[in-house]
Amino acid sequence: MVKKREMNLDELYADDPERADAIVFGRISDKVTRRGFVSGLATMSALVGGEIVFSKFLPQGMMPVAYGAKSFTIPGKDKGLTILNDRPVNAEVPPHLLNDKITPNNRMFVRNNGIPPKNTSASSWKITFAGEALKAPVTMGLRDIQKKFPKVTRQIWVECGGNGRAFYNPPAGGNQWTYGAVGCPVWTGVRLRDVLDSLNINYQDVVSVGYKGADTHISGQKGKDAISRAMLLEKAMDDNTLIAWEMNGDDIPEMNGAPVRLVTPGVPGSFSGKWLSEVLVRNIMHDGTKMRGSGYRMPYYPVAPGTKVDKKHMTLLQEMPVKSLITSFKSGDKHSINKTLNVAGHAWTGEQNITGVDVSIDFGQTWHKAALTEAANPFAWQHFGAQVNFPRRGYYEVWARATDNTGKMQPPSTPGWNPKGYANNMIHRIAVNVV
Repeated sequence: MVKKREMNLDELYADDPERADAIVFGRISDKVTRRGFVSGLATMSALVGGEIVFSKFLPQGMMPVAYGAKSFTIPGKDKGLTILNDRPVNAEVPPHLLNDKITPNNRMFVRNNGIPPKNTSASSWKITFAGEALKAPVTMGLRDIQKKFPKVTRQIWVECGGNGRAFYNPPAGGNQWTYGAVGCPVWTGVRLRDVLDSLNINYQDVVSVGYKGADTHISGQKGKDAISRAMLLEKAMDDNTLIAWEMNGDDIPEMNGAPVRLVTPGVPGSFSGKWLSEVLVRNIMHDGTKMRGSGYRMPYYPVAPGTKVDKKHMTLLQEMPVKSLITSFKSGDKHSINKTLNVAGHAWTGEQNITGVDVSIDFGQTWHKAALTEAANPFAWQHFGAQVNFPRRGYYEVWARATDNTGKMQPPSTPGWNPKGYANNMIHRIAVNVV
């Protein structure tokens, strides 16, 4: 006789989402003999704190977002940040802590690939410009760069390419970011283009512009880069691509790249190298660490979940997709039936503009247009706001969906599966218990 084993909801949904959905919401018998898990809609309602009012519209395979939320602390940052690992340090920000229109320094997510340098003195920091497109390397002190070139201030969002990875099934390897590997501070620095122009480069020979940082590989191996990625020349010459040393008017925090970093808009955060020590102007596509293999690459055609994709069928992730985030309240919060709920947050996209954000409280059956602000400047996120009322007490989910000027819209669930779990721009779901 085979011994029965009990499974919790996380295991059940990970193992077989459609069967889990049937069990939880009563679309088949509540009795499950092989798996030993017995539940139902009443049990799920109890777990989330109230009746799931529009339960019949919850898409198959989706577990209520209120189930299983966690929060932790990290030294040196807001106590609500969630630590994903500590070597190297990586931490994300729960959406309700990202409600500021300008992301404060203590709530900027941390994405490290290596160990930060110990000496980060701006007065002695130097950046070397090298590569095939230069006759000889040129080294400049950070203080000299600050004096020589026009200062530029821009609000620019930075987002990890793996933000949302945790929601792919089967799971993708890497940090299991949910929603919070994004932030939109105000950066001050100089245009990368202005510095490159001063080097008398023959741009006809340039294919890519790469970087190296002063962080060390977690192995401690000398000469081994933690990360060394590159952007196409067109992106390097963008007016909004910066060599930055200030964040919100203060020195950049150590964990975010002090004393100087790149800020490269519209693309994965890995293009925005921290602790910037070298800029490499190449006549080839830069072949540094995490530019080869499957890093930051996606299949260039749709694949079935779990497919092993040949590297020759992978292409570099060059632009981040349209996204939105509800930030005005915490998932799982209680709300009075007698009050209107103000729903607010941010929306952003790669090279386009956000033209609309819609919200839903009935699992996407109906959508209501939110008010939307203009961006402070190109590549700053836009803010949206809407008011919703609930028909009766119970469990609800507020969903947000952004659309850009090309008509691209956030999907209701994870988009095309890929081995590394990049570019997940599924709609944001927030749980609300109406009492």
